[in-house]
Amino acid sequence: MIKTLSDTNHHPEAGTQLEKVPVRIFEDPSSLAEFVANYIQELVESKKSKGENLVLGLPTGSTPIGVYQRLIELHQEGSLDFSNVITFNLDEYYPIEPHALQSYHRFMHENLFDHVNIPKDQIHIPDGMVPRSKLQEYCRTYDQTIKEAGGLDLVLLGIGRSGHIGFNEPGSSLSTRTRLITLDEITRKDASSSFFGDENVPREAITMGVGTILEAKEIILMATGEHKAVPIRRTVELEDPNKLFPASFLQRHQNVSFMIDEPASSELTRVKIPWLVKDVNWTDQLTKKAVVWLSEKVDKAILRLDSADFFNNRLHSLVYTNPNVDTLCRTVFEDLRKRIVYQDYLFKNKRVICFSPHPDDDVISMGGMLDKVVANQNDVTVAYMTNGSVAVFDSDVRRYLKFVEMSMEVFGMDQKAVNHFQEEHKRILDFIENKTPGEIDLEVVQKIKAFIRYSEAIAGIEVIGLGPKDARFLDMPFYKTGTVRKDPISEADVQVVLNLLNEIKPHHIFVAGDLSDPHGTHRMCYMAIGEALTRYRMQQGIVDPEALRVTPEAIHYAPAAEHQPLVWLYRGAWQEWEIDRADVFIPMSKADLDRKIEAVFKHESQKDRAMFPGAYDTREFWERARDRNRATADALNKLGLPEFYVAEAYVTCYAM
Repeated sequence: MIKTLSDTNHHPEAGTQLEKVPVRIFEDPSSLAEFVANYIQELVESKKSKGENLVLGLPTGSTPIGVYQRLIELHQEGSLDFSNVITFNLDEYYPIEPHALQSYHRFMHENLFDHVNIPKDQIHIPDGMVPRSKLQEYCRTYDQTIKEAGGLDLVLLGIGRSGHIGFNEPGSSLSTRTRLITLDEITRKDASSSFFGDENVPREAITMGVGTILEAKEIILMATGEHKAVPIRRTVELEDPNKLFPASFLQRHQNVSFMIDEPASSELTRVKIPWLVKDVNWTDQLTKKAVVWLSEKVDKAILRLDSADFFNNRLHSLVYTNPNVDTLCRTVFEDLRKRIVYQDYLFKNKRVICFSPHPDDDVISMGGMLDKVVANQNDVTVAYMTNGSVAVFDSDVRRYLKFVEMSMEVFGMDQKAVNHFQEEHKRILDFIENKTPGEIDLEVVQKIKAFIRYSEAIAGIEVIGLGPKDARFLDMPFYKTGTVRKDPISEADVQVVLNLLNEIKPHHIFVAGDLSDPHGTHRMCYMAIGEALTRYRMQQGIVDPEALRVTPEAIHYAPAAEHQPLVWLYRGAWQEWEIDRADVFIPMSKADLDRKIEAVFKHESQKDRAMFPGAYDTREFWERARDRNRATADALNKLGLPEFYVAEAYVTCYAM
């Protein structure tokens, strides 16, 4: 009989005393997915050897996709037979057609069921088209079918920002069963990008209840990305499980395991403030983290901290390791001060590539740096990795078509061209008028939307002194699906990036380091750049980039080795690098910020657009960027460092 994860993999670790459930932290989503998939393989084979079925409860969303991909690989390799597997999905929107783009029926078939040999009569997904009058009986039957199958052996779960599991929203009690539920506004906002607008997201869903889930013999909750860090901490460390945060009820289960990646673990006490729960090895990095935390906690500048502040906040061991508190504080202060890099000290006359996943990430996330790099006479290429067409509203297409229609005479278009335009204009408008939410656009509409984004991108960089010749539109293949869901990164994507590296031979490259969603555009672009950069280094004979140390000379002048670009990781519009993690701070004046905001304004089609988990934040992109940069400057000021209007932060490295 196979041991459960709780038996085999979860012995209490130092610092986990606040955690009410066992938590395993993985370096990245891929290693997490492989571990869970391999464990499911063991369960399948163990059950098969005894002539029994394995009954699985399965989720949707971006997090389990990696597990499903690995299970498919195992099946296609011939090492995993699914014929003895019975599945019950956790939930489905209501009402929704099974073949709708956002349907969980469609999701599960596209991402798992169509590629493995689970018998069709052993697959169960809540029916989003059951007549409302029959829903109550349908839900009772769903639970009964689970019992008749022998009960759920293993349930895989994700977690929502509101603490929901399945679609059990805040207010769901411990005893709830499979039922129809009204979706929380946060949940609907998070789904808005998939449905192309809040107004298209169903208000209800069918979900397994908390009680149904907790009857499973074993539960694995998976979470990846920084946006899951707060709900993970609340679930794991909450003192009193309650229905206001339904995931906290998992603490009541005797055989539950949390599998999370490092970003999702960032709010756990043992990760964020480890000295409060365990003995730590005081490295330079951890020392800086602790001193910054203490300064913020007691609201005193670093150089004003004294021994009592450390002792009163459980930092005894740090003082014992560094008896001279004044020297300790001065060392941390000087470390941070030296990371403030003014324009005059930034590199000059170098070749630079700024990789922008979407056509606006460059100015939103690093507009200040880009402005200064251009002013320093560097040869800058802004590489827009995707066309961003899915983020353009149909109303913008209609507006631009009206402009063309009204200006045809100005451009001297002949009658043949006018007739062709009018035919296409009518066809496009008819399509837009009759399209269903989430329906894939006509190819011509996708192109128009891409050109709208491209023209805005050029207008944005023109504000800071660049022009059309400095923009590259890579139009990477993985993005060109016409839907929010993208294809996996392929060899073609990597080759596009590698070709640009070989052409430019950059000294510095800027890369989006916002990796919250394992299947989001930023992370996928990051993966493609990382693989291309590895190959580029090998071509140049640089085998071990990790052996290279990022020096002040690399930041101020040139990288440490020829053909070895220094990588600058910037963050998205939603958050900034933590003060203790950032390698470089770029101070900006009000005039600098005004130029950055002007560049962001050029992306007019993105006004009021919310395409990322966190869409409940109603501020526009320029407001989020401004507030984020202002918060960074304010944080530095409170630590006692020089006061700036705003500041951007970056992490530098050679090996991604």
